[in-house]
Amino acid sequence: MSTTENPVVVLVHGAFAESASWNRVIERLHGRGLRAVAAANPLRDLAGDAAYVRDVILGLDRPVVLVGHSYAGMVISQAAAGVPAVRSLVYVGAFTPDTGESALALSGKFAGSTLGDALVAYPVASGGNEFRIDEEKYHGQFCADLDAGEAALMAVTQRPVTERALTDGLGAAEPAWRTKPSWFVFGGSDRNIPAEAIRFMADRASSRGTREIAGASHAVAASQPDAVAASIIEAVDAGE
Repeated sequence: MSTTENPVVVLVHGAFAESASWNRVIERLHGRGLRAVAAANPLRDLAGDAAYVRDVILGLDRPVVLVGHSYAGMVISQAAAGVPAVRSLVYVGAFTPDTGESALALSGKFAGSTLGDALVAYPVASGGNEFRIDEEKYHGQFCADLDAGEAALMAVTQRPVTERALTDGLGAAEPAWRTKPSWFVFGGSDRNIPAEAIRFMADRASSRGTREIAGASHAVAASQPDAVAASIIEAVDAGE
């Protein structure tokens, strides 16, 4: 693998979204001549999800800028640990865990998340429960700065997440953000992960560049694709 090649941008969606949530960001990356791959995050358990994303990275045989939204911040922090192909990380309204920390614990570290009241839970055959956001509450909870029609489509195409995935602690002895440069972009009106929590995580990770977008929702890749793409391009350019 040549380290002088332009990296592939690997985009990993989080819970209650799916790969097409990156479409507007991908259009902007393509406009800059960058290749992008939107990986399908299984959302089953942290170790398994991270292993799958690592397989995607290694299968590209190219340098990678790895991008995660929401729960996928957990996944990329583990998937990229010890993987030389990953040059840098971009956290998009995402969790940035230290060893042993879970998404659930981080979301409750600061007040402000209203996600718990919006969830519908039901058992799954593999054991435990799975969560989805109530379709009637999805617009206000997840993507309040998008129009109602788009929000309705996102609500019915959301990918549910298991309770296990949200409660698994990060297994990596050294999370990837401790050894790789990271960038952060998030909405100031995020109702899933409080902005205060993301500020804390960005500071802890010694963010190379942080964009907080006033009034933006959790679905910042869909509602603010210019800002998200700009953060990714900064990460790409920094590695050249």
